[in-house]
Amino acid sequence: MKKEFNITGNCYADRHYMMNNSAKINMVFDLVERGKYFAINRPRQYGKTTTLFAVSERLQKSEEYTPIRLNFQGIDQKWHESDSAFAQMFVKEMIRFLEFTDQTLFEFAEKMENSVIDINTLSYFITQIVHQSTKKLVLLIDEVDASSNYMPFLSFLGMLRTKYLDRTSPHHYTFHSVVLVGVHDVKSLKFKIRNPEEASYNSPWNIAIDFESAMEFEPKEIEPMLIEYSHAENVQIDTQIFSEKLYLSTSGYPFLVSRLCQIIAEKILPKKSNQENKVWELDDLEKATQMILNEVNTNFESLIKNLENNQDLYDLVFAMLINGQNFAFNADNATIRKGVIYGVFKQNGKLKIHNRIYEQRIYNYLISNIETQKSDFSDTESQFILPNGGLNFQQVLLRFQAYIKESFSQKEKDFWEKQWRLIFLAFLRPILNGKGHDFREVQISDERRLDVVITYGKFQYIIELKIWRGDQYHTKGLEQLKSYLDSQNTETGFLVIFDQRREMTERHEWIEQEGKKIFAIWI
Repeated sequence: MKKEFNITGNCYADRHYMMNNSAKINMVFDLVERGKYFAINRPRQYGKTTTLFAVSERLQKSEEYTPIRLNFQGIDQKWHESDSAFAQMFVKEMIRFLEFTDQTLFEFAEKMENSVIDINTLSYFITQIVHQSTKKLVLLIDEVDASSNYMPFLSFLGMLRTKYLDRTSPHHYTFHSVVLVGVHDVKSLKFKIRNPEEASYNSPWNIAIDFESAMEFEPKEIEPMLIEYSHAENVQIDTQIFSEKLYLSTSGYPFLVSRLCQIIAEKILPKKSNQENKVWELDDLEKATQMILNEVNTNFESLIKNLENNQDLYDLVFAMLINGQNFAFNADNATIRKGVIYGVFKQNGKLKIHNRIYEQRIYNYLISNIETQKSDFSDTESQFILPNGGLNFQQVLLRFQAYIKESFSQKEKDFWEKQWRLIFLAFLRPILNGKGHDFREVQISDERRLDVVITYGKFQYIIELKIWRGDQYHTKGLEQLKSYLDSQNTETGFLVIFDQRREMTERHEWIEQEGKKIFAIWI
């Protein structure tokens, strides 16, 4: 069977080009062998199910373990209405799995099925089936979020906790290890159920250890996938450089890595004229990045939905990306923790958006919000194009300065003072007209500033957006912008300064800074 890159459902080694997940499987398996109870909570499309399947297969082949792998997604909602319904559902799902994996346990479970009428009898059923088994039973449950809003699931976790604490007693024999997989942290499920006041007791999952292993893929884990694809498809790839570049753009987020590779393999490579000498070039990765940023997919839909449904998260991301504010990473902060759960943030010393693609996608989304609120961005590229095909960026900034004065009255002052950075970026969109792109660059200081790089054809324009904080900070900012221009091997830079002291003004000037030319406007 011809292999392909996969971005939906499980990945199978005989069907798909896969990153090397052996280290992640080994980490999970090690915890299982040590008899640990734990939860793997990571964002959507993070390789959780693929990892769980691989662990289950490895357990199934062993002489020591019998896995029982369940999935709570798609289970009829009526099973969550009571402890009794949940207990009966759980037994039925166990029986269905055992039918094709362990005939002896399957027959035993079938005989006992009718005796399970509530959580207590489910506990007894588990003890009996453990006694019956010649191997250690390992419970693996995927998509636990499907049950997370319901009290019966918490009752089930409480029962497992009770058995775990007395697991050496024959009358409480229980699963050797339990692995729960989902997006949300299972320890905090009591805050998500429909009636939180009913869950005021201690967490029923405080027996579990934290699963802190990284699920992102490092370049050394990405490269084997590229090597296999290169050999199988007779495609030339500098696999080391490509794996590093893929990691730089995605921070190893499994979906994004696979999707970029899929776009190059299926959309970009077939259009190249020389099909006899097929090569992946770094320019192909740039094209794939632009294509993924412009497409609609479930991963991005989930990302934006989580921002729209959580105002605190939206405001924090806005402060970081648009206002240029820096925050320390603190796992105890509820908003930051929420952002980690949804894959928006990295767990790092400094709070950061998880990866560059997410950063740009969110950035584009925020700009679009302003475009729909303020729809009079009518300036087009034609009036700013130079004979060499570049943009007259001095004129672009002067036109923006005039636009602010023309378009915003004193009544709208609060709006434009809060949104001026986004207004500027939205103003640029019809000028770039799909032929250019704007990128938010990493800050090089602790000021509240935003560095933006505009590419238009073969030309590049570096713009710094900042708030006026006095002459001393202005001088320091010019020095930093000069250093940034040096790092980009660019002689000219641009500066947009929001000056809260002033009424709307038309002040602008060219500034010489240690051999660099910087055009600045004040708004």
